[in-house]
Amino acid sequence: MSDGILLPEIPRGTLLPVRQRLDRCVVARPQILSVLEGETDAIALQASLACLLWHVFIQSNWCGFYRRVADHELAVGPYQGGMGCLRIPFSRGVCGAAARENKMQLVPDVHQFPGHIACDDATRSECVVPLRDHSGQVRGVLDLDSPHLAGFDPDEAAFCEQLLQEIFSRPVRW
Repeated sequence: MSDGILLPEIPRGTLLPVRQRLDRCVVARPQILSVLEGETDAIALQASLACLLWHVFIQSNWCGFYRRVADHELAVGPYQGGMGCLRIPFSRGVCGAAARENKMQLVPDVHQFPGHIACDDATRSECVVPLRDHSGQVRGVLDLDSPHLAGFDPDEAAFCEQLLQEIFSRPVRW
């Protein structure tokens, strides 16, 4: 059992076949929703989600949030993994693109992404999902990094997008 969620223990950094990774998402979803039920504080939700998703996405070397702190700037929020970038302008990186375009970014090879910011040199792929409030305004991003090329599948990205939409579309104290 992983901390806070019932999933088989698998060594961090393992890149499971896509079907097994999607099965982990299916098993984790109701557990995550149950843990977060009734919580309305944005930071508490982000911290708990970072922890829980860290156990779901074992292929990740960073899992967490960047919060919108200005019109065109993100600052590191709750996360699991190594040191993250402290600030990211909307004009740079995968996280900046997701926030600027209000669109999920699935990048199989970060070295092919113009303007990629190397917060961790081990990262090879990223999945970044905009974090929107109930009105659709971007409040930050969920950032998943992996040391594997193509470490995230489009269905995993869709899982994250749907989960964030469900959790943050209700009244939340930002």
